[in-house]
Amino acid sequence: MAADGRRQSEVGAAGGEPQGVSDTTIVHLVYGLQMASFFVGITAIVGVILNYVRRDRVAGTWLESHFTWQIRTFWYALLWTLVGIATLFILVGYLILLGVFLWSIYRVAKGWLNLADGWPMYAEPG
Repeated sequence: MAADGRRQSEVGAAGGEPQGVSDTTIVHLVYGLQMASFFVGITAIVGVILNYVRRDRVAGTWLESHFTWQIRTFWYALLWTLVGIATLFILVGYLILLGVFLWSIYRVAKGWLNLADGWPMYAEPG
């Protein structure tokens, strides 16, 4: 770990600028992809793939909680969307889909706000 809390893999040889795309930028990008998925559904899949590809890099850091939050948001939203679609014919599916939509917006907004404030998920700011 570098003195400022960044993982050594993010710090350049001289201890200066990060090399490549930072882990924080990836988390921002995934939140953006999750939000864009309300208009273009495939972007959430790209986001969860990025989470799984970069997950080992953030193990043990405060960003790990954001990766877990994003991955769970994707899988639970997918599961409940499929349940909603399967139950459309009995009309309850519409309520399930509305619930998934609102819940997903909440999860992305809460996660992105915590990230912007430098807070991990599952921890109370204060």
